[in-house]
Amino acid sequence: MSESSESTARLRPGDPAPEFTLTAADGSDVGLGEVLAAGGKRVVLYFYPAAMTPGCTTEACDFRDNLRELEDAGVTVLGVSPDSPEKLARFREQEGLTFPLLSDPGKEVLRAYGAFGEKKNYGRVVQGVIRSTFVIDPDGTVAKAFYNVKATGHVERVKRELGLA
Repeated sequence: MSESSESTARLRPGDPAPEFTLTAADGSDVGLGEVLAAGGKRVVLYFYPAAMTPGCTTEACDFRDNLRELEDAGVTVLGVSPDSPEKLARFREQEGLTFPLLSDPGKEVLRAYGAFGEKKNYGRVVQGVIRSTFVIDPDGTVAKAFYNVKATGHVERVKRELGLA
């Protein structure tokens, strides 16, 4: 099936979060189940189109700048894009990012979360990454699902939804 004919179902609160293991910028494997099992924390899993682009840099730096507050509230942040681990490593170094950036070059996890499909880009309908964020409870269920988010101000919205702002 070609990418252009694929459609992905959107997740809703209460749905089980699809399990995955992806390669991080540092070359390690990171699995959702392992992260959830490592301390009963909630996970903020966000999907972005491409490292080192203006919107994605804004969003990543916003998570970086709010990371301590999120971690203090028992939240682990994971970012996912189709970029290679090598590009993600450059992005982490360039922007001083301290949370895991995960590589999904085959877009399997993006599709499982409904974060890849048709979207509007400059007035045209195209196939691509749909900027999306999920809050996953320690039991592995989706608590919040945000699709088509704007990079600017999004972390503040996530913090409000988590009761932190």
